[in-house]
Amino acid sequence: MIKAIFFDLSGVLYEGSRPIPNAKETINRLEKGGLTLRFITNTSRKTHAQVLSHLQSLGFNILPEQLFTACKAAKVWCHKLSLTPYCLVHKNIKSEFKELEKEPYNAVIIGDAEGDLNYQNLDKAFQILSCGAPLLAIGDNRYFKEDDTLHLDVGPFVKALEYAAGADAIVTGKPSPILFQEVVESTNLKPSEILMIGDDVYSDIEGARNCGLETCLVKTGKYRENDEFCISPPAKVAKDVADAVNQRLPML
Repeated sequence: MIKAIFFDLSGVLYEGSRPIPNAKETINRLEKGGLTLRFITNTSRKTHAQVLSHLQSLGFNILPEQLFTACKAAKVWCHKLSLTPYCLVHKNIKSEFKELEKEPYNAVIIGDAEGDLNYQNLDKAFQILSCGAPLLAIGDNRYFKEDDTLHLDVGPFVKALEYAAGADAIVTGKPSPILFQEVVESTNLKPSEILMIGDDVYSDIEGARNCGLETCLVKTGKYRENDEFCISPPAKVAKDVADAVNQRLPML
């Protein structure tokens, strides 16, 4: 029996500045139905507060404790291991790591730093990693969708550093168990009692499935035809988030 639902954000609840049709109504209905709701994002261009503000501006009444970000998970990991990382991250989230980033660096954090993912900065990260420092990745998505266009995400750059430095990244966002387990623990429920709804067959669906969650892939956002067959067994699919909820919780 499903007692909680985890939602990816971009591509599931909204696209850019547009809520996906019936998404707000679906979330409101679930809140009234007493289900535990969590919202999970790999975004590395916005702070926790900025993501929450964006959601609220779109009409989603989400509480701070319901929102979990890969960025915040990376910070927790650094504190746990007393890391002082070189942060190759987007300018919008630099403030999140201000108290951590200091020399001598003993780690590298990489996120979707947009134009700062250039040769000079990647080479600096490589030099730190070559001395044995760990690599933390705020997600490793291949691409994301913005304004109806697909764009490179941080994943390809993570792979480049792993290849060059002979390192294995510690991924603090989806599909890594680190973030999923943190969110599951916040519910006090079994993974089998939780449904994950997402638009990325690898990051959202395969990642959640590997942690024991039920899953549903929506055909909105970055979904592309036949994505469900990219993993085995194929993912269960729905037209959108409202359809996904109606399929699994028809009586709600």
